[in-house]
Amino acid sequence: MIICGVELTGSDAVVCLLNMDRGQFNLPECKVRKLSLPKNHSREDLQQFQAAFATLMAEYGVSSVAIKERMPKGKFAGGAISFKMEAAIQLITGVELNVTLLPPALIKSTLSANPLPISFAETGLKAFQETAFIAAYVGQFQGR
Repeated sequence: MIICGVELTGSDAVVCLLNMDRGQFNLPECKVRKLSLPKNHSREDLQQFQAAFATLMAEYGVSSVAIKERMPKGKFAGGAISFKMEAAIQLITGVELNVTLLPPALIKSTLSANPLPISFAETGLKAFQETAFIAAYVGQFQGR
């Protein structure tokens, strides 16, 4: 099962693909590390973001998307654009996707029960993809 971990920051959706096959994890090569939405976006820009995300998921055979949840208010609140991107991902049609939001407390408890099998530095991913990688890893346990 291939899962896509997503971290929504500002106007970017940082992605990381993770595959679990017979208890072994691997990171499929992905040509896209993040998808962006212009800050002064129009309805068409939002539709293009949604279509690009759906195409990427279909191209790599992704069945589940795990998004790190952002808080609606407070010190670590997410911005309006990131909530629009989240909604666009959740409302994708034409591709069978199971979209899950992962609250920070769930991520923390899952990681304490199931620590990462390797350090992030050994994955070969870019540093900015770490949160998306962790979301994909935790998402693997939520889909069972």
